[in-house]
Amino acid sequence: MNTFDLTPFYRHSIGFDHLENIFDSMIKMNDVTDNYPPYNIHSNGKDNYTIELAVAGFDEKNLSISLENGILTITGNKDDENSQYVHRGIANRPFRRTFRLAEYVEVTGAGIQNGILQVHLERKLPEELKPKSIEIKTGSAFKRFLDNASKTIEGQISS
Repeated sequence: MNTFDLTPFYRHSIGFDHLENIFDSMIKMNDVTDNYPPYNIHSNGKDNYTIELAVAGFDEKNLSISLENGILTITGNKDDENSQYVHRGIANRPFRRTFRLAEYVEVTGAGIQNGILQVHLERKLPEELKPKSIEIKTGSAFKRFLDNASKTIEGQISS
């Protein structure tokens, strides 16, 4: 089993101790899964992604997509209709693919075309987490700010 010491990263950060658990679970997921079906992950700009899975022979009735606790799971099960093959080269065995999504990444839709399943994802940051510019006040505007701030602090202390 692989282990990582993330202690140097913790010196300059707060609240990221859960990263060790994420790395461990990703390594375990990688050890368990095989390479079927093959997939691509496209970055469509800053906050949009598309996962493409090659699912030849499967249709929407044979596939399911679920999201639980930040884990996107794509499952395929196909009933073999007791067909007799002279040669069988197209794999249609059952599969289960999992992807760990980052915080605020949501599935926006999915579709299948020409044997490729596409799952579209978008990172939607809440307004309070988006970068903002802070105005630097001077003169009388700064004095008003200080007066309002001291009134707010006094109100919180007397409560």
